Amino acid sequence: MALSYKARRRWSLVILLIGLPVYVVVAVTIVNMLNRPPIWAELLVYVGLGFLWALPFKFIFKGIGQADPDASEDKLEK
Repeated sequence: MALSYKARRRWSLVILLIGLPVYVVVAVTIVNMLNRPPIWAELLVYVGLGFLWALPFKFIFKGIGQADPDASEDKLEK
């Protein structure tokens, strides 16, 4: 089932405003549980988790920055 452009836009806002801060807290908690690893290991964990969060939501964020493809030409000119 494909989401409409409006639904994807709303979900992307929810993910960025609520989900991402929660994910940051989880990532910091994971690194703190490692009892202060070397800086290179800490960097690898943060970079890995930084890419990992976006993978499941790739289809939601795709095309959000562009104009609504379902909108009529009259609405696009305004």
